[in-house]
Amino acid sequence: MTQVPPIKSQGIKTKLVPWIQSIVPTEFDGRWIEPFMGTGVVAFNIAPKHALLCDTNPHLVNFYNEIKKGKINAAIVREYLEYEGAILLEKEDEHYYFIRERFNKDHNPLDFLFLNRAGFNGMIRFNKKGGFNIPFCKKPNRFAKAYVTKIVNQVDAVSQIIKHKDIEFKCQSFEKTISSASDDCFIYCDPPYIGRHVDYFNGWNEENENSLFQELGNTGAKFILSTWHHNDYRENEFIDSHWSKYNILTREHFYHVGGKQSNRNPMIEAIITNYDVSIYEKEKQKEQEQLMLLEERAKYQV
Repeated sequence: MTQVPPIKSQGIKTKLVPWIQSIVPTEFDGRWIEPFMGTGVVAFNIAPKHALLCDTNPHLVNFYNEIKKGKINAAIVREYLEYEGAILLEKEDEHYYFIRERFNKDHNPLDFLFLNRAGFNGMIRFNKKGGFNIPFCKKPNRFAKAYVTKIVNQVDAVSQIIKHKDIEFKCQSFEKTISSASDDCFIYCDPPYIGRHVDYFNGWNEENENSLFQELGNTGAKFILSTWHHNDYRENEFIDSHWSKYNILTREHFYHVGGKQSNRNPMIEAIITNYDVSIYEKEKQKEQEQLMLLEERAKYQV
């Protein structure tokens, strides 16, 4: 079962984790590096022994660093969400915007979690001044008991992974992160998708895509890059102009992006690698078939 992190975001790779896992080299035992950690969903499911998870959004990095330090844990999150959730139920959007203003002033990571789960459509977006500006989701009973328990369990699961692994969280540029990788590292990149509607902390443009292409071209480490290939209306022009020199895998994926149903359409996802993935796909498929066989046999054991 895929481990879902406590932080949500649009474009989160939860449903694509098994696909990504299937092409990670089975013999890999080095440092896992993510220049765009986002919610951390891929790293927390790969759960490598050593990892460097980076992002330019300081609030994401700060949230997970507070978990690493033990300043945020399941009990603290439960107490916080139950308290603030009760006020939200009473005061509705007034309290949401109070928390948003407080967060933009003090940057409390628990307030960040609150806004992330009570904001519209699970979006993370900041204005040019760095202020979180997502509106209220219009659900005063957002933090009902079952929902709070769900978030608490997610925090606890992530806490256990961080506690038992050597994971470092840093706020820094993707260029600095990729250039720090040695040949025995493995890089997973999930940048904002060029040419798509994105609300990344610092934006994303053609210059960024070109810089990412140069950095990955210079690294001696194996890498996986997630991006988009095409949809019903247009193609990602950078696939042909840049990434076609590497191995490209595609799969249809449905993103719940946008407030209107008409904006939520399937898209062909692309995974780009600088190594041959076929051997690892076959190995993982064989492992899956053996597991299914064992499960089938177990049904008939007395």
